Amino acid sequence: MSENLPDGLKTFLTYARWSGAEVEPLPGDASFRRYFRIRRGEQSAMLMHAPPPNEDPVPFLRAAKWLDENGLRAPRILAEDKAQGWILLEDFGEVRMREYVDAWPDDEEQVYRTAIDALIELHQLPPGPFLDYSMSEYMREARLLTEWYCPARDLSVDHEGYTRAWETVLAQMLPRQRPGVCVLRDYHAENIMLLGGLEKQGLLDFQDALNGHAAYDLVSLLQDARRDVSPQLETAMFDYYADRTAAGADFLADYARLGAQRNAKIVGIFVRLWKRDGKRRYLDYIPRVWALLERDLTHPALEPVAAWFDANIPADLREALGGAWPQ
Repeated sequence: MSENLPDGLKTFLTYARWSGAEVEPLPGDASFRRYFRIRRGEQSAMLMHAPPPNEDPVPFLRAAKWLDENGLRAPRILAEDKAQGWILLEDFGEVRMREYVDAWPDDEEQVYRTAIDALIELHQLPPGPFLDYSMSEYMREARLLTEWYCPARDLSVDHEGYTRAWETVLAQMLPRQRPGVCVLRDYHAENIMLLGGLEKQGLLDFQDALNGHAAYDLVSLLQDARRDVSPQLETAMFDYYADRTAAGADFLADYARLGAQRNAKIVGIFVRLWKRDGKRRYLDYIPRVWALLERDLTHPALEPVAAWFDANIPADLREALGGAWPQ
């Protein structure tokens, strides 16, 4: 085994009865978690290392087991050591939704419909064993833009006004997310695996699940920070979801609210990944996310937040700042 592998890996594989397996490190994500594919003959499995104190594997285990018990295709847990952060998982293979639809664009609509069918199935379930998506959590996330993006751009802005604007916009939505549905929070084309055909999809990266608004994961899928989803496909898939659910008259407005909140959060997170963690590649996604944010701000439900942006980051400056990050 490579010297770059984490301490304790060999011990855990012995405990999990996978001793002697080949270990292949996989590219990381935007966290401290690490992933490995392990092989032994014709068998393979996925190994996740989510070491405390930076990571806590318990939320992942809780969500994975709940999803699996309720008919959603989360990877099955093969072995675990919560104290050391090791989880051995079912291997979903290597066919991600992102790469598949990029390679086979004629199948794009069918694959997205299947992903939305999974959301519809999820939203028919009662709320899961998760915390509620509270106003304080929404605000913590929205403030990532003013805490990380604005300082990185040398912008002096009205922080208190930003908070008031978001509270005004989101307060109207909160009653409509009770009792709520399970919100995976990072449901997009890079976290969906295709399993043996277009009709079977596996879920990844759901450890931050909360109970919240049904529009959240829909906007996560259709306003993808890492992949261009055409406005035509977004509209068609939004309508596909709305026609098959009890989406009410306010659903489009709430979709815009959550799109703007999520995109503001993502801009802040991507700058934080650069500034704090040295992961500059995430800056390349910001123009796409900023454009999505601008579009969401045009909805009348976002008027207080849009007014804050106009006063603090005027349109001409936003156009310049929303482009590629200076080298």
